Amino acid sequence: MTQVNLQGFYRLPLEERLARLNELHFISDEEKDYLKNNQGLPLDLADKMVENLIGTYFLPLGLAMNFVINQKDYLVPMAIEEPSVIAAASYAAKMAKAGGGFHSEVLNRQMTGQMVFLGLDQAKQAEIWATYIKDHRDELIQLANQAHPSLSRRGGGVRQLETAYYPKADEPFFVVYMTVDTQEAMGANMMNTMLESLASHIEALSQKDESLPRLEKLMAILSNLATQCLAKATCQIPIEALAKPGQDPKKVAKRISQASQLAQVDPYRATTHNKGIMNGVDALVIASGNDWRAVEAACHAYASQSGQYRGLAQWDYLEDQGLLAGEITLPLALGSVGGSIKIHPAAKVVHHLLDQPSARDLMKIVAALGLAQNLAALRALVIEGIQAGHMSLQARSLAIAVGAQGAEVDQVSQALQKAKHMDRQNAKAILDDLRQ
Repeated sequence: MTQVNLQGFYRLPLEERLARLNELHFISDEEKDYLKNNQGLPLDLADKMVENLIGTYFLPLGLAMNFVINQKDYLVPMAIEEPSVIAAASYAAKMAKAGGGFHSEVLNRQMTGQMVFLGLDQAKQAEIWATYIKDHRDELIQLANQAHPSLSRRGGGVRQLETAYYPKADEPFFVVYMTVDTQEAMGANMMNTMLESLASHIEALSQKDESLPRLEKLMAILSNLATQCLAKATCQIPIEALAKPGQDPKKVAKRISQASQLAQVDPYRATTHNKGIMNGVDALVIASGNDWRAVEAACHAYASQSGQYRGLAQWDYLEDQGLLAGEITLPLALGSVGGSIKIHPAAKVVHHLLDQPSARDLMKIVAALGLAQNLAALRALVIEGIQAGHMSLQARSLAIAVGAQGAEVDQVSQALQKAKHMDRQNAKAILDDLRQ
């Protein structure tokens, strides 16, 4: 994606924004028409995607600007209803751009599933099975791959089998963990097929081979704790880029670092710290047609890996270098194919806007967006206060909620920000006065 100048994009009317993106070849003529005229999912398609359809539910789709990730410029689509999130991400990306943008990498991209068995009441029995699975690893992997042969043909497939025994539950569990390279797909359906096939084989084997303790299959399913599917993003920002006129750059950098440290020791702060990160992560995961609920579950579980819930992003003030350094690692089970990605028309536009990223590239973009969102939130929180950036957008929302239309929205919004109380009652009174 070539570097372009979209400065002032937010000031353009919607139709001109779409025309500008079309002129710059970010979207096609057909995509421009879709975004302009079809702001919902076609009902006949939606009816095939879920059960008991009654309609569709819309979210605004916007673009975060200024993102440079691994020396490549991106317009980052975000599907979200919360005011100020996209503006905050764009502002943070602009700050990071002063330091060369974000560096993002995939640390690993494999999914984990588990086959859970009952019937082993003694650790000695579990040891027999653990040894058998270790000794017959290649044979069992081949059997699992045969359940989804196209994955192996594409270079993916099972990479590892491991076991665990949990004797302290009411009924002991014997678990076989399977690690799989799912290639470009998130992989839930293919993995569940492979897991169920191999679990049934192991259960049947226990009934035929008298040298093996009897097992009863309880379940076989993908785990959303994607600890083997990690993306890491970092950046180093000159502290001068963090400060507005009249602000002390050193103080800004130090306070951001201090707020980050708080999220490592205080779970109450860590929860809000991570919610801000997920504002960006979820918005892009939703927009790209991926499973944001799986990503949410994975990220929050990952934040608790140490035994205490901690902030997912960390910032350090490198005083001797005049830099603020940020880092985030996230479990991101994302795909570039599968699910609704290739059938949802808006998801297809989003992938086009991102230059048709591979699953790995999408992981890198999402990680960078999460880090940017965290930077924007921390900076606002410790310098201006979190409400300052929300007020103008909140005023607009109130204006629209009481029925303001067209130019009235800005007029009511501006008056409301000067009022003693910013609430629905005042917004209605301002609109009534305006219309007299």
